[in-house]
Order: sequence, then C-alpha cells, then structure tokens
Amino acid sequence: MIDQIGNTPLTKSETLSDQYQCQIYIKEDFHNPGMSSKDRAALYMIRDAEIKNFLKPGYTIIEASSGNTGIGLALLAKELGYKCHIFMSSKGSSEKVNLLNSIGAEVTICQNSNGPKDPASSQARAKSYHERHPHSFFCNQYFNQANIDAHYYMTGPEIWKQSEGKVSHIIAGVGTGGTISGLGRYFKERKKNVNILGVDPEGSILTDYHLKGVVNTSPGKYLIEGIGRHFIPGALDFSVIDQFIQVSDQETVTAAYNFKEMTGYLSGFSSAAVLAALNKLDQQQHFKTTDFVVLFFADHGSRYISKLYNSDWLKKELGYKYINRSELT
Repeated sequence: MIDQIGNTPLTKSETLSDQYQCQIYIKEDFHNPGMSSKDRAALYMIRDAEIKNFLKPGYTIIEASSGNTGIGLALLAKELGYKCHIFMSSKGSSEKVNLLNSIGAEVTICQNSNGPKDPASSQARAKSYHERHPHSFFCNQYFNQANIDAHYYMTGPEIWKQSEGKVSHIIAGVGTGGTISGLGRYFKERKKNVNILGVDPEGSILTDYHLKGVVNTSPGKYLIEGIGRHFIPGALDFSVIDQFIQVSDQETVTAAYNFKEMTGYLSGFSSAAVLAALNKLDQQQHFKTTDFVVLFFADHGSRYISKLYNSDWLKKELGYKYINRSELT
C-alpha cells in the first residue's frame, strides 16, 4: 500500500472548462489506496512518529477523524503491524464506519467533533484515551506538522510537475488545514501570484477567523462532511490562503447533482463543496481563458451513498422531495 500512495491523476475536465471558459483540472486524490487524500497525511504522521520514537511495535494508533484519515491510518496500521482505534463524530457516514470495521480498526462514535475543549468531542475523547493507554500514539492531525508536510513534500510537487507550473488557482476544502497549508506553502514559494482558495461550509468559524482574526463563539450547523471546523486547527496556515469561499449545504448538494447529471461522476461531499465554490468564485470574478484552475477532489461519492446520494436522507435533512437537477436548481 505504501508504494501506491500519491502520484494521483491531474485530469482536465472538458465539461467544466467549457462551462467556465478556462482550463479546469481535477486533482483526483481518491485514486489513493484508501480512496482519499488522507492516505498521504496518515503515512507522514506514522513515519514521523516512528522516527521520533513516539510509535513503537505493538502500539495502538489513535486518531479523531471524520473517517478518511482513520481509514488511511487503519490500512497502514494493518500493513505495518499496529493496532488502530478511531474516534468518529456521529456525523460520519455509515460507509466510513463500516469500512473501518472491515479493516479491523476499533471505532468509537462521539457526539461531535467540536474540538479538544469539548469533552464529548472526538478530539477530546481520543486524547483522553491516549493518556490512559501508554502503549499508544495519538496522531492529532489537527495539530500535527506532518499533516502539512505530506502535502508540501508530496502533493504540491506532484501538481507542480503535472501542470508544468502553470497553475493560477487552487481550490481546496479546509478541514484540518493540512492539505491547503501544504499546497499553499509549496506554490507560494514558487509562484507568488497563485491564488490559494479555501472552501468552508456556512456554519464553520474558519472564514470569519481569516477575515477578522476573531473566533466566532456561536458557530452554526452544517451537513457537509470532512471540511469546516468549530475550532481553529493548529495545522492550518492562514497566511498562505488568499480567500475563503463559504458554501451552503444546499449549494453543495446542487453542485453534486449538477455535476453528476453532466458527467455521471459521483463527487464526494467536500469535492461537491469545491464545485459549489468554483461557481461562486466565477460569479464574483469571471475566469480568464488563460487561467489554469486546479480543483482538489479529496475523496469519492461512494463514501456518501447513504447521505449525499440518498433521497430519504436529503428529504429528512434538507426537505428535498425529488433528486434531480430541475428540483435542486
């Protein structure tokens, strides 16, 4: 598995390029073995912990995850001979929980993922479990430099090489902050005028913090998985992000179904949010024909069949009666 992580395709979307009249490419990071970009961070956090002697033979790898990082860690733990215990918010999809169980990871479902200060959160419970079990390593992806390093040393160079350095915009969801921080640092060092754009759900506090430098103590709720936060992650480097684009649950669902109708492709939840952000950005400032836009697709829609692509779930959560483009737009 380790040798298969990375070197995922950067594929031109003719459909989106025609629609927005510029060059739009999708970084298809769901082609990693665990079907998400989080395999990269999982590998770097494990290797970093081994080098520092924090992770030893027979230890249990512990993490708070919305699912994808947990899956990457569980797959690597199985290959490398470690145990794995993942603490997930109840918001996580059943597909992710079932996959973690099938790999052999222990899974604890928590009330929320509101950060280490909330004792009911996945982050606080993972930390508490680690403190009570000495033969364990808590990855703590939200505050782990190796999370950023994975994208600075792996993903960034890949996209640079694949695009021949032509990238003008990178649009990526922001959750732990590792992906966009690593990509932002790598590209800003080589091309200062590249636009690094973070996608954030309405209800998250990250956009307000980027604009005002103040933590919103009354965050809202949102259904989008994998991105957005109710606390400020230490692995998020705001200095390399030019702009945050907030999208609603409805805009994200609409983007997912529009893209599905046009291409047949099932985008993941955060990838659909990236598509919604692309549309919003185009409304704010039309792209130039020479623009080279990279959309970062962190995972695949197959992880969300029970939610994003489930008519009963959408009806319950958002009031949708039918699931087709005419109803969603």
